[in-house]
Amino acid sequence: MVLELIISPKRAERTPWELFFLGMVYASVGILLSMWIFEENIGLVMVFLTVLSCTYLVQGTLRLEEKKDERIRSEITLLREHGKALSVMMFLFMGFTVAFSLWYIFVPADIAGKIFATQISTIESINTPVQGSAVTMSSMFSRILLNNLKVLFFSFMFAFFYGAGAIFILAWNAAVVGTAIGSFVRASLADAASGLGLYSVSSYLSTYSLGLLRYLTHGWLEILAYFTAALAGGIISIALFKHDIGSPKFRHTMVDSIDLALIAMIMLVLAAGTEVYITPVLF
Repeated sequence: MVLELIISPKRAERTPWELFFLGMVYASVGILLSMWIFEENIGLVMVFLTVLSCTYLVQGTLRLEEKKDERIRSEITLLREHGKALSVMMFLFMGFTVAFSLWYIFVPADIAGKIFATQISTIESINTPVQGSAVTMSSMFSRILLNNLKVLFFSFMFAFFYGAGAIFILAWNAAVVGTAIGSFVRASLADAASGLGLYSVSSYLSTYSLGLLRYLTHGWLEILAYFTAALAGGIISIALFKHDIGSPKFRHTMVDSIDLALIAMIMLVLAAGTEVYITPVLF
């Protein structure tokens, strides 16, 4: 109860930047408890505990956004209001990602491998090329977009059926991205150390910043799309229990959710294009 009640949904929307630091706390506590109690399944349990700590906040935020549907008639104004909730989610995700990546970087390599074993195997399976297929820009774009649309669908469905359940998918993605960033930083620092014989605090900071930029240049759009879809699913789920399906309020909520889902899909197309055509040029 202590971690769940640190901040209320209304306060979170007023000061979303606080969620960055809370996200780091939630993820770190999840890792520590998993290492202490669940040594054989740390990678999954730490994500579950991280999700558990912010379920109250996410569920309360979804209810708050559904109430806005009841009193705000202008769709443009409503979408602008939803932006506050999305800011909360994005800062929370960034806190998760930074915490997971820092744990990967600063704990001994053998312990990091044990903590993030599940995430490491996921990254390896993603990076394994499809046998017998020529990799072109267009085929890569299609593969990435289809995979991201699948995650988008699950984000919507998890939010629809479980309310705050969509945060599990997003916390899992934060763990995978954090592991990828941590692995990139470790490898880069090892290369620098072999060439120069040492590395300084500035080396850590510059390499870590490069790692963040490499994976979040397109990643922030993907995550924002998933949060937007989760918001749409959560709003519909709550509205089903509060209003008759044929009522004007429910129809208004449906229109709002459809708009959010369409915006999420557009963001995924932009994210896939950025990942395929822009990120490789920059990094």
